[in-house]
Amino acid sequence: MILHTTTNHVSWITLNRPEAMNALTPDQRDHLIRLFEEASADPDVRAVVVTATGRGFCAGADLRGGGPSTDRVAGDVARVIRQGAQRLITAILDCEKPVIAAVNGTAAGIGAHLAYACDLVLAAESARFIEVFVRRGLVPDGAGAYLLPRLIGPQRAKELMFFGDALTAADAERLGLVNRVVPDGELEKTARTWAERLATGPTRSIALTKQLVNASLDTDRSTALTAEATAQEINMTTADAQEGVTSFMERRGPEFHGR
Repeated sequence: MILHTTTNHVSWITLNRPEAMNALTPDQRDHLIRLFEEASADPDVRAVVVTATGRGFCAGADLRGGGPSTDRVAGDVARVIRQGAQRLITAILDCEKPVIAAVNGTAAGIGAHLAYACDLVLAAESARFIEVFVRRGLVPDGAGAYLLPRLIGPQRAKELMFFGDALTAADAERLGLVNRVVPDGELEKTARTWAERLATGPTRSIALTKQLVNASLDTDRSTALTAEATAQEINMTTADAQEGVTSFMERRGPEFHGR
């Protein structure tokens, strides 16, 4: 089950299967994808928070009942990965609104990658991050081998993926996987503060900035600078950019409306 509310221009997405450590079923995964796509397209939504109930943030994909098949057709696994885990991560990376992960507990497998794909990551002190795939004899999915080297470098990424050891919230922060660690009781409050601050910002400017940063990791300098110039051109047509310049000239604080 997934809970969803929109408050003060913030879309709150809460995984709510605490009895299963919020392991994702295919239906829940598809629901998440729809929510990110809707948030991206809804002008009333200006920030997104992903969190969960109970002791776990997300224990990964729910594999119960999904054991090895003896009649699998070649290409089935790749198709499932493309249409499932990869589509979920892509929905977060491509979301035109800033996405905050508020990690309240264990984030394992695709659950860890769900957090890493977000723009900002807050973690409760009790949170743990686990590249659990190797423990099951599996190759990481959900863009893990794409995200981790870009966040912490290839050697650190291999260490996490080869051994599958649990990473504490403090260690995740030290490595650069987490922006900030907070006491468990302050996680929701901090996430709300950050999200509502983003929701009062220049939404289109933030969206373009997100696109530039994400794309820069996969492009050469010339392409990155061309994209930057194009983003500047697009952004200067927005009402928020005009308000930013006007408020500066008038020596007052800006009032952005996400337009």
